[in-house]
Amino acid sequence: MLVIPAIDLKDGKCVRLRQGLMEDSTVFSDDPVAMASRWRAQGCRRLHLVDLNGAFDGQPVNGEIVTEIARAHPNLPIQIGGGIRSAKTIEHYLEAGVSFVIIGTKAVKEPAFVSDMCRAFAGHIIVGLDAKDGLVATDGWAEVSNVKATELAKRFEQDGVDAIVYTDIARDGMMQGVNVDATVAMASASSIPVIASGGITNMDDIQALHAAHGTGISGAITGRAIYEGSLDLAEAQQFCDAGQV
Repeated sequence: MLVIPAIDLKDGKCVRLRQGLMEDSTVFSDDPVAMASRWRAQGCRRLHLVDLNGAFDGQPVNGEIVTEIARAHPNLPIQIGGGIRSAKTIEHYLEAGVSFVIIGTKAVKEPAFVSDMCRAFAGHIIVGLDAKDGLVATDGWAEVSNVKATELAKRFEQDGVDAIVYTDIARDGMMQGVNVDATVAMASASSIPVIASGGITNMDDIQALHAAHGTGISGAITGRAIYEGSLDLAEAQQFCDAGQV
């Protein structure tokens, strides 16, 4: 199981939000490229980037910074989400050196788009499912749909999606622990590997997810916990690599 550091980009800075609220953000660095290097030095093997401005605008806003990070770390797999609503945007990111693009809002509103992009960019497409009380939220979490996250996951099972990033909005940025049960339910709903996100606070969460990784949980994204020091990234990855439960 991979422990994946998150770098959330807002106005060119590295921030963390609470429950996806743009007005409730904490700036952790004015230099996202240096932050990426910090996590790389601590042994991360994948990086999770989010263009927060892009998620709300529906198009990339912090794309240049994403490109800078990819150029600085050409051998580090990077996944990017936020404002990815067109084939042109996906192509641009992949050409810039990003390994995976995360389709969120568009996946909910136009599921066929995911199928088309999986055919056009095979092996590079991740679906981001962000849920509140089990229902998918879109547009930077500003809108909550009536679609069950687990049902939507099944819809993409035959498309060739590389992974699903599943975020429990109620837990995100709140340092209250990961929702293991909901994550396991998502992983059990389809054969697509699931990357957990939202609420990871300390080693207890990493241990709980790792104990359940046989259900299809392939990774865990962590943000505020590693920025505030309640979770040591290197220790967490070493634990997972050792195969301990």
